[in-house]
Amino acid sequence: MNREVFLGFPANSAAGASIARGDELTPDFPTEWFEFVDPEDPLHTITVNVTWLESHFACGFGTDRCRGIDAALPSVGCCNHGAFLSDETDKEQLDDAVARMPLKFWQYAQYAEQLGADPAPEDPCEPWLEWDELDNDEGEPEPALKTRVVDGACIFANRPGWPTGAGCAIHQWALDAGEDLTVVKPEVCWQLPLRRIEQYEDRADGVEILRTTITEYDRRGWGDGGEDFDWYCSTSPVCHDNPDPMWISHRAELVALIGDAAYEVLARHCAARSRVGAVCVHPATEAAGRAGSASSATSLVDGDGVVDSAQ
Repeated sequence: MNREVFLGFPANSAAGASIARGDELTPDFPTEWFEFVDPEDPLHTITVNVTWLESHFACGFGTDRCRGIDAALPSVGCCNHGAFLSDETDKEQLDDAVARMPLKFWQYAQYAEQLGADPAPEDPCEPWLEWDELDNDEGEPEPALKTRVVDGACIFANRPGWPTGAGCAIHQWALDAGEDLTVVKPEVCWQLPLRRIEQYEDRADGVEILRTTITEYDRRGWGDGGEDFDWYCSTSPVCHDNPDPMWISHRAELVALIGDAAYEVLARHCAARSRVGAVCVHPATEAAGRAGSASSATSLVDGDGVVDSAQ
């Protein structure tokens, strides 16, 4: 007797095929959320997917754990389309990083110099950037800057054989030089695999508040094109081998997303949960054999349940 398996995506899509093969798991599973008010802003509510933050996900980009979203070019991970810049600050920080990054980390540095600036459609931009279009809040396309695509991937994506290895040139340099990844990398890049969604809403008493949601950047976060990826990492058990849960391993990113005070609230909550065991364990972490393991989280928590800032 055939048993229907709900994949969460059309069975004939690349996502459906990957899930059916067992390379990744379905994106639909029980999830726990934690909601609290920002200690520094009573009109800011933060909602966090703790099932994701208690998972043991670790990005495999630049290693054989990463199969890439395009099976024809797995070494570039999810960097095939380049990275859209979020605002002028994002651009200025990237420009500064490129100016300071030694060329030994960047495979396509010489190629960028040969390209020259892209003059369209408004202002000339640096040779590592290009103009494209991105939908605005009204769903209408408008000009947007993104990192240039070269040989099928972002211009900062080093390929196998480069002396510093496959992976993001900026990321490799930042780790070597002790730079802050949340500053030198484009915002969309350093946030992954976290996703921040912000929207204003009217509270029941009619007061407008800002709601920030922190959750898993799964396939659906990429929009309709997400189902066309040949493989994706967030529910792939091979990428859930981090000794620490994400609320510890991604502390810097979470602080950048919600602030220090809010992070401390989140850390206390997760630390308390680690002592009793999570109820809704992320299925990829469970499949990777790490369900119920909280020893690494407990070792990094002080007597008040706050993560040691030295970590």
